[in-house]
Amino acid sequence: MTRRETGAARSGQGAGEQAGGEFLDRPAVLQYEADGTWVVVASGAYDMETIAPLAAALETGAEKYQAVVLDASGVTFADSTFLNLLVSTHRRTDLCLAGPTPQVRRILEITGIDTVLKVRDTLKDATAC
Repeated sequence: MTRRETGAARSGQGAGEQAGGEFLDRPAVLQYEADGTWVVVASGAYDMETIAPLAAALETGAEKYQAVVLDASGVTFADSTFLNLLVSTHRRTDLCLAGPTPQVRRILEITGIDTVLKVRDTLKDATAC
C-alpha cells in the first residue's frame, strides 16, 4: 500500500482563510490503494482556489481503478466546485463517498446529488460499494 499526501498552496483569500492570511482549514489530501480500490481522504475547506490537489487525486484514481472512494469525513467546507468534481469523477469511475460531514451531506441533499452518488456512513462501508 502506497500513501501520498498533498496540500494546497494558494495566494488569494479563499475558503478557510482569514483576512490576515492565516489558514484555518487548509485542505489536505491523502491517497492510497486498498484491495483494488483507490481511496482518497480529504480534509479541510474546498473551493475553486483549493480544489486542485483533490481533483488530481480523484483523477489518478479514475484513470487507474474501477472504484474510487472519497472519505469526506474531514471536509469542513465545500462549494459548487467540490460538487462538480464529485459529479465529473462519478462519470469516469464508480465513486463512493464515505462519511460526509453534516455540511457536505446538506449540500448533497439540497442539490439532489445524494440520489446520484453512492454515499455511505463509514469508510469501511464505502470500500464495500
